[in-house]
Amino acid sequence: MNITRENIDALNAVVTVDIAKEDYSDKVEKILVDYRKSANIPGFRKGHVPMGMVKKQYGKAVLVDEVNKLLQDALGKYLVEEKLDVLGNPLPKAQDDLDWDAEAFSFEFELGLAPKFDVELKSKKAITHYNIVADDKMIDDQIVNIQKQYGKIVSQTEVTKDSEITGTFTNEEKEIDNSTMITLDKLKGKTNPKKFIGAKVGDVITLKTKGLFNNEHDLMNALKVPHNDAHGLEIEVNFTITEINERELADLDQELFDKLFGEGKVTSVTELKAKIKEDSEKQFAQQGDQKLLNDVTESLIENTKFDLPASFLQKWMQTAGEEEMTEEQAKEEYEKSEKSMRYQLIEGKLIADHNLQVQFEELKSYAMDMIKSQMAQFGQMNPSDKELEDIAARILSNQDEVKRMSEQLVSQKLLNLYKTEANIKTKDITYDDFVKEFYS
Repeated sequence: MNITRENIDALNAVVTVDIAKEDYSDKVEKILVDYRKSANIPGFRKGHVPMGMVKKQYGKAVLVDEVNKLLQDALGKYLVEEKLDVLGNPLPKAQDDLDWDAEAFSFEFELGLAPKFDVELKSKKAITHYNIVADDKMIDDQIVNIQKQYGKIVSQTEVTKDSEITGTFTNEEKEIDNSTMITLDKLKGKTNPKKFIGAKVGDVITLKTKGLFNNEHDLMNALKVPHNDAHGLEIEVNFTITEINERELADLDQELFDKLFGEGKVTSVTELKAKIKEDSEKQFAQQGDQKLLNDVTESLIENTKFDLPASFLQKWMQTAGEEEMTEEQAKEEYEKSEKSMRYQLIEGKLIADHNLQVQFEELKSYAMDMIKSQMAQFGQMNPSDKELEDIAARILSNQDEVKRMSEQLVSQKLLNLYKTEANIKTKDITYDDFVKEFYS
């Protein structure tokens, strides 16, 4: 067997695999001998079928099968031995004139080669890492929410601005009939809340769904309508009041502190505020880090320039999926996925250059920490090492879980790399301002 490669350019090559008779003949002969022993052909005893008849009936199919196996095996080994970094899979060139009655065969494969490039982490323009802080207003609002959650429910005769109003939304045409509880701070504008002030049990309030709630997802939950139906819904609904309550705020005392954080861990309002700030900012840190990860990713894609074997990849996409694509469909799909392809190559380069590969012990430790954290949420504070290792072993036997955790670990390693090596500036921002700026 002989394998040669012709480099068309830096991104494309053609590999030729020549297979001679001696490469496959012994294996084909052995398989046919085995066929002869087990073949059931009318007129012949088992094991006594003439070899010529066996070859005539099965020879071509066995030959094709064995040559294809040889071909795939040889091509795979060649790519590894030559350390060729290919994109997609080798594409066999069409051979309409292939003669399977010949003794020697030659096959050609197109290769799309990964580009050579360097990644510069120090961008000219600094990328902002947002440090999301819990400001005094947010902390005070959180304390009020806690007081409401642990406070007493007091029945009211009429609606005030702080009431919890239970009732039923109805609309006959859209078959809406849903009981729910609402508060006036969730309603949009000034007109809608005013309709409720002073209302009593049994009163019916007529409302327009367009612009009813600050958040359209609240409308979806209040009316129990599908997500797509809630967006842009413009109808009138009736809300029949069945119950009016107000939350009497819980006292900020030691009993409440112990309920929230455990006995004696928080002993004053000052400590409560500090604890809320600490816990909130821990959660916010994940959002700030994710924004940084996204922004660095975009910067790397924009500033790391290299060509791709676009024609080869489009051709490969035509047959790579479950259903074949037309040339036009493949071109469209390539344009959609080119950005993610580029980042995969950049990410792979960074992982290789900075030794960010995930080792098994790291994966095991990560799984055990995750399990320990989850168990703590259910009151199991001190699981044994053996218990943690047994659960981790079960998780790591699931390839989907291994893939998911490996991706999380790689993201964390890349994030740490960016924080130390990229051109990063830090900016404090309140949570409300962060949401308004990037998610509104």
